[in-house]
Amino acid sequence: MAMERWRPFGTMERWDPFRNLGDIQTEVNRLFDSWSGRPATSALADRMWLPAVDVQETKADIVLSFDIPGVNEKDVQVSMTGDLLTVKGERRFERESNGDQSYHRVERLYGKFERSVQLPFPVQTDKIKATYRDGVLTIKLPKAEELKPREIKIDVL
Repeated sequence: MAMERWRPFGTMERWDPFRNLGDIQTEVNRLFDSWSGRPATSALADRMWLPAVDVQETKADIVLSFDIPGVNEKDVQVSMTGDLLTVKGERRFERESNGDQSYHRVERLYGKFERSVQLPFPVQTDKIKATYRDGVLTIKLPKAEELKPREIKIDVL
């Protein structure tokens, strides 16, 4: 019999002790597959990864830095829709074609990724600049002119 538990703000939710059992089983299977050297199932192989991102604000810009080592810059797309910046790409797993090589462990994540960041204020979309160096994608977004501080002259009457 399912029990009800109290939740903040007066909402009730049925407690199900087996709710996350499927997720746990999937992770245990992945762990054993990686130890045994078996290839990941197609569902796990298609799983996406998320690159880490730092967001920094200066007086004139907002700067986002994405960690995407091992990703070819040609495999990365940056787009802006409204106040949402999206970075998409793929890190490919390159295998040698000769048969005398096998992997004992593969821990780095491969495959497609997509990361969206909602910006806290308007930017000048026509002046966005993206650079890629040493596995870090840096996107510099200039603040909209109305957000930049302006000095206002005081008239003396």
